[in-house]
Amino acid sequence: MKIGYIVNRGQIGTDPIMTEAAERLVALGYGVAGLIQSNTERGEDCRCDMDVKVLPGGTVFRISQDRGPGARGCRLDPAMLEACVALVDRALQDAPDILILNKFGKHEAEGRGFRQTIAEALAREIPVLLGINPLNLEAFLNFAGDLAEEVGPQAGTIAAWCAGVLSGADTGADHGPRQAARLVE
Repeated sequence: MKIGYIVNRGQIGTDPIMTEAAERLVALGYGVAGLIQSNTERGEDCRCDMDVKVLPGGTVFRISQDRGPGARGCRLDPAMLEACVALVDRALQDAPDILILNKFGKHEAEGRGFRQTIAEALAREIPVLLGINPLNLEAFLNFAGDLAEEVGPQAGTIAAWCAGVLSGADTGADHGPRQAARLVE
């Protein structure tokens, strides 16, 4: 199995791109497990709130900590992140067609977070699509090795990658090459 990754090189980031990919796959009937993120701006003196939606099911959790106006540094709530990891790990037991994660971040680079989840998905032959910050790219490539495949941030490129990995996957459902081809339409 492959790990498709999208490098966050711009202002928009990978969150909207990952959300669109997940929504498109779900609309076509694919089983999607994972996590997508949305940010809510709070004003000039405060950084955004980070909310994640666990897939499937759509339960939303806030993974950022409110550290007050003008606070700097990491705002991630590690306990909440690990709670989300446990939920996604449970979702892997249902053999989804694909695992989508908003990011391979600092926690994953340090061996925590979704790192074991990614390994488990690959062991189960479930393809993985994730976003990544350039700061963590080297750690990700060391982790993923030759399984890593960069995917461009354009909707069509992501859809084509998903169609390619899903058309070859034995999903047990009626999602053969023709269904996967609909991703790129």
